[in-house]
Amino acid sequence: MNARAFLIRGLLAGLVAGFAAFAVAYVVGEPHVDRAIAIEESGATSADHHGDTDGAVPGHSHDEDTAVVSRQDQSTWGLATGTVTIGVTIGGILALVAAGVMGRIGRLSPGTSTALMGLIGYVSVVLVPFLKYPATPPAVGSGDTIGARTALYFAFLVTSVAAAAAGTVLTTTLVRSRGVHGAVLIGVGVYLSVVVAAGALMPTVDEIGDFPGDVLWDFRLASLITLTALWATVGVVLTTLIRRLHAEHARHQARRAFAASL
Repeated sequence: MNARAFLIRGLLAGLVAGFAAFAVAYVVGEPHVDRAIAIEESGATSADHHGDTDGAVPGHSHDEDTAVVSRQDQSTWGLATGTVTIGVTIGGILALVAAGVMGRIGRLSPGTSTALMGLIGYVSVVLVPFLKYPATPPAVGSGDTIGARTALYFAFLVTSVAAAAAGTVLTTTLVRSRGVHGAVLIGVGVYLSVVVAAGALMPTVDEIGDFPGDVLWDFRLASLITLTALWATVGVVLTTLIRRLHAEHARHQARRAFAASL
């Protein structure tokens, strides 16, 4: 069992997860994206009719936009390409992390430690950053602040991941002296302290305006469901593959030990 074996299985798990996330996003998320785009276009049309150009571009429409990729392509093969690429990337990274911590988290088996890394990754990469800076649909937020909003999100994301890594390392270090439960409580406490402090200190983004609350809620819920489906599939598939790899490795070692004893 080496990093290469983990990586191959991680890439495969990410590929499966990418297609699963595409199916979920297409069924659950795309209708809400279309609703948000319709609201954006109706606002632009209204501003055009009234001669108001503040906050809207006269005559702007996604159908008339100069984008190379059409909306139909964006919601099909474009979406699939994005989810598969993200899935493979996450699967590969998670597999390498799982290979790196194998045998270093108490007496956890490779499969169990892989599942744990998947859970920690989901919480630190998806759930906690989403609570601070949730996804926003088209027509929400000013184009002038998109760079600043993106920078804030990634800054909080990096903080969350770094805190999770520090908490995990601290937990593995304290297992012998504090026991499993004590070490886990300390590690979780360190992570929560860092992200809560960062969340309180970093500015809140509030550019919703008069955008319909029900559409915003549905879009954000669909985004979270899609991300959850992606990470859950990666975690389940990779954990299953690693457990099979570990079982095969154990059988091989047992055969070698039996042969050596003859």
